[in-house]
Amino acid sequence: MSAETKGQTTIIKEQRAIEEQIELPDYDKKRKEALEQIDNAEFGWFHVRTCLVAGVGFFTDAYDLFAINIASVMLGYVYFNSLKGSGPPSNIDLSIKVSASVGNVIGQFGFGIIADMIGRKRIYGVELMIIVVGTVASALSSDGRAVTIQGCLIFWRFIMGLGIGGDYPLSAIFAMQGFGILTAAIVATIAVVALKGPIDSDPQNIDYAWRILLGMGAIPGVVALYFRLTIPETPRFTMDIERNIDQAAQDITSVLSTGTYKNRDAEAIVIKVDAPKGTWSDFWNYFGKWENGKVLLGTSLCWFFLDIAFYGIGLNNSIILHSIGYGAGDPYQTLFNISVGNIIIALLGTVPGYWVSVFTIDSWGRIPIQKMGFIALFCLYLIMGFGFTPIKNASTVLFIVIFTLSQFFTNFGPNTTTFVLPGEVFPTRYRSTGHGISAASGKIGAIVAQVGFSKIKDLNGPNNGIGILLVILSSFMLIGFFLTFLIPETKRKTLEELSNENQEGFVKGVGAAGEARAGLFAYRAGGN
Repeated sequence: MSAETKGQTTIIKEQRAIEEQIELPDYDKKRKEALEQIDNAEFGWFHVRTCLVAGVGFFTDAYDLFAINIASVMLGYVYFNSLKGSGPPSNIDLSIKVSASVGNVIGQFGFGIIADMIGRKRIYGVELMIIVVGTVASALSSDGRAVTIQGCLIFWRFIMGLGIGGDYPLSAIFAMQGFGILTAAIVATIAVVALKGPIDSDPQNIDYAWRILLGMGAIPGVVALYFRLTIPETPRFTMDIERNIDQAAQDITSVLSTGTYKNRDAEAIVIKVDAPKGTWSDFWNYFGKWENGKVLLGTSLCWFFLDIAFYGIGLNNSIILHSIGYGAGDPYQTLFNISVGNIIIALLGTVPGYWVSVFTIDSWGRIPIQKMGFIALFCLYLIMGFGFTPIKNASTVLFIVIFTLSQFFTNFGPNTTTFVLPGEVFPTRYRSTGHGISAASGKIGAIVAQVGFSKIKDLNGPNNGIGILLVILSSFMLIGFFLTFLIPETKRKTLEELSNENQEGFVKGVGAAGEARAGLFAYRAGGN
């Protein structure tokens, strides 16, 4: 039987089912039962596999974004005659670092909307392909007659940023970011140590080190790509966007009993229910209500102000370490100290901060952790800002301890919760869109941070404005604390409770006969 004949047969069956008014199940009740199965399911291998697949992607994102922190210092030696580890000229350093954030904004906003329109499955893996291509091309960048090394890096890091931006609304395993940052520092250290002899004989050999550092970021992305492309669609998307409750219920039962999805029956009659649809008018109607709009405002602005500090400092750790004298020395010693310094900060501050959040977020709650983190950062940035010169002159170790504490409370605080909350507080049909808007707001903050850091850090002399910058960042943390009051606590609440929509009568029945004839379709195995 040809595909066309099968399609005609399926439509005839659908018509007969509707015209004969066969008795259909209570889809509103069936949806609730299916959601209860998801919410009450025990943690199993399927969840572990999903976390690993999503987590590797975000590990890659963090590695690729933050490796430039050390790579820029290496670039300074090779291409810009920097003999003191100061990196490229400020405008070039800014352009290279900010290019990925610009790509992030476009990717987060665009992929978020697309994911809600056509499904996560269809684009899950596409964003990883973009990351891998952009990462490899960045590592192969070079000078030429028509384009400079910085021009190549800016272009390819922008492309890489598009893919990373797309990963944000699709992969919410944020704690892997700490391991990505740590791994970038470890790879940098290994590369520098392995090339000690060549670097000591000729600093131009540092060219190998930054290419190794950036290029290694593609490896975890390639490893995860197959699993990304084969991961199934989420049951909530099948229910609430595709409005196919029968299929979603079957998927849930199959996964909970066998750990895998059963192939979809290409000949099955599909009944699309009458439920709220994601449209522009519905979007504005939903978020036009203050009780919903204020949540999007809160998640977006909290992420914006947090990322001003997180990226303003995180992408410039090496500059801060250099400014307090930690990285001073010959090229090899400078790069070694900076790389090891980033390992210390990641091991003692960044990674523990994420994982303390993991183990406390469901008992203490997202909102208390976010508020506590913002207040802790407000205090720590004030101390480092007003005491920048006295502290660094008294003890480099003391400054690094306080700085490491700020990294700890960034991640045991708003850097984790600003990512988690937008993935929980919006209805399914706008979850990726809401998360994408919030994440894009954060990356706009990252762009502001990079421009601000570049302009303020050299006030009154090279790196003499860092103290002023830290004081400014402290005020943004206080603003973030007050904006957190716009967001509801999500601890131990279902996604439907958090959607601010009445779940009674959410499904009003099946689609009209005309819609059934024109819009009901048969699923083919493994996709739609």
